Amino acid sequence: MPLPSWLRAALPEDWRNGGFGLYVHWPFCLAKCPYCDFNSHVCAQIDLARWKRAYVAEIRRAGEQAPGRVLNSIYLGGGTPSLMAPDLVDVIIGTARKTWAFSNRIEITLEANPTSVEADRFRAFREAGVNRVSVGVQALNDRDLARLGRMHTAKEAMQAFETARTVFDRANLDLIYARQDQTLAAWQEELMQATELAADHLSLYQLTIEEGTAFARRLAQGGLRGLPHEDLAADMYLATQEICEQAGFPAYEISNHARRGSESRHNLVYWRAGDYAGVGPGAHGRLTIGENRHATQAAPDPARWLDRVEKAGSGEHLCQRLSDIDRATEYLMMGMRITEGISLDRLGRWISLDDLEKPIVELVDLGMVRRSSGQLCATPKGRPVLNAVLRKLLSAV
Repeated sequence: MPLPSWLRAALPEDWRNGGFGLYVHWPFCLAKCPYCDFNSHVCAQIDLARWKRAYVAEIRRAGEQAPGRVLNSIYLGGGTPSLMAPDLVDVIIGTARKTWAFSNRIEITLEANPTSVEADRFRAFREAGVNRVSVGVQALNDRDLARLGRMHTAKEAMQAFETARTVFDRANLDLIYARQDQTLAAWQEELMQATELAADHLSLYQLTIEEGTAFARRLAQGGLRGLPHEDLAADMYLATQEICEQAGFPAYEISNHARRGSESRHNLVYWRAGDYAGVGPGAHGRLTIGENRHATQAAPDPARWLDRVEKAGSGEHLCQRLSDIDRATEYLMMGMRITEGISLDRLGRWISLDDLEKPIVELVDLGMVRRSSGQLCATPKGRPVLNAVLRKLLSAV
């Protein structure tokens, strides 16, 4: 049985196990990448004054929902937030500072593309308060960059990332692998180049064809030839773990590698099931209000979101209380992605651990998960097939 409500009320608020973050979504890009299924839009004209007022209003409203918190992280995502005016970034960070107390080690991340235009703004973003940048390099050769619809060359990417390392305390490099016609040897060579270039963090994502993207339409029409088969993609994943480990970037999450102590603090809020306020078109949030945890989502269309903020006083179109089963499901799905895994005591707040005993024992016997000192985590053998591990666990929830 999960813990009774009277006992849960006497325990520290659960979100404190993961901390508190702010996600701000900037929905605009210069062009839509064919693999991207994020909420991003191409727009010729943007009324920055209106957007500035809307972001300020929404951050203040989030502060009313979650007052008195210490903010551990801010993440400016998109879209392409490095196309934002630096003074808008300054206003967003300044409003957050007035709304919540900042942690002494607050991480403020901005996503950027490695074009020369955006790199020129790096110092202004640093002056606004950004202390970490995540650069979407995606590939280190021009042929694959063109296929991915990127607007920079490999040379520009390397120059921009070198600038980012100089300007910011911390810098993440994003790459996509399992691309068209990519061989294992080519990926190994590219990854070794990336580990030499990287500062403290690498995000390495296997290319997936998401519904509704240009790549999905192309594939359905018989195009997008040369994608690697499953065995080759699996070999690329295993090579990624080995090369990064040897280079001092061990995996701490399925797709993320970092030097010790340089893990993304904001993403750990998600994976450890902390609270986060989501601001901007389509932004998701998880907020504990009173004794209940809520899922929030803002209107995804930029014009509609802006209109709702101005006329209704809120850009949200969803605020739903999560049940105990919802919370347990989310915790399993997010927490098992990281190498530290999940706390079984914490999971037992919401569901009966007796129901999970049989699948856990079976997965331990298969070498897919490890249970130790009250923690449950996927093993190196289990991480490549994490979806199957999760299906087994969630079938008992």
